[in-house]
Amino acid sequence: MSSLSGKHGLIVGVANRRSIAWGIAQAVAAQGARLALTYPSQRLEENVRELAEKLDQPLVFPCDVTSDEQIAALAEAVDREFGGLDFLVHGVAFAQQAELSTPFVETSREGFRIALDISVYSLIGLTRACVPLMERRGGGSVLTLTFLGSDRVFPNYNVMGVAKAALESTVRYLAADLGSKNIRVNAVSAGPIKTLAAAGISGFSSILQVYRERTPLRRNVDLSEVADAATFLLGSASRAVTGEVLMVDAGYHAVGI
Repeated sequence: MSSLSGKHGLIVGVANRRSIAWGIAQAVAAQGARLALTYPSQRLEENVRELAEKLDQPLVFPCDVTSDEQIAALAEAVDREFGGLDFLVHGVAFAQQAELSTPFVETSREGFRIALDISVYSLIGLTRACVPLMERRGGGSVLTLTFLGSDRVFPNYNVMGVAKAALESTVRYLAADLGSKNIRVNAVSAGPIKTLAAAGISGFSSILQVYRERTPLRRNVDLSEVADAATFLLGSASRAVTGEVLMVDAGYHAVGI
């Protein structure tokens, strides 16, 4: 696996130690990258700062991804400290609990807007803000996180499935848009992992059990496996890979029954 020594990255979406974004942060830091992390609100600030202390010379900034002003301020702050950026990890996803606990047909207009704004548009907004920073380095890599619920129906995943489908399409359009700037855009589609977001999905433990029984590897995946795949996509070993959704789900996506 390629070293990320001397590289600078921005990771958005760390909530606690179980976050996939935090697993990625640890993996890329171990490869030598220096990182900036963000927190969306004061409620999560302490968590993020405590985790950041485990990294080498980390930066920690506030960023509510629903605010164009905060995204712009984040990019300016990162640029002041790093003088450019080599990669961006987008690990942000959210849907209101009401949209995950009622039939999909009952999805509210506002609930739909919130889910798509935070889970999808934020990738566009953050990428746009980071493009000038990556151009300064001769290119870069953007990575987001998705799930098979984008393509298949999972109980109670509801509007998040629609959001993930939109997110994967966004990856392809951004990849096409930014390839001439040597900026690559990819996604990792991870198997189910017990994250803060997963805790809001009723019956999630049943999904974990089904995966254990039906994946070709007969097991679930863990954070380190997803983080290793992400590190590959963020480094030079994947320099010809863009517009890709890399499945890291123990092979579940390949089976029928």
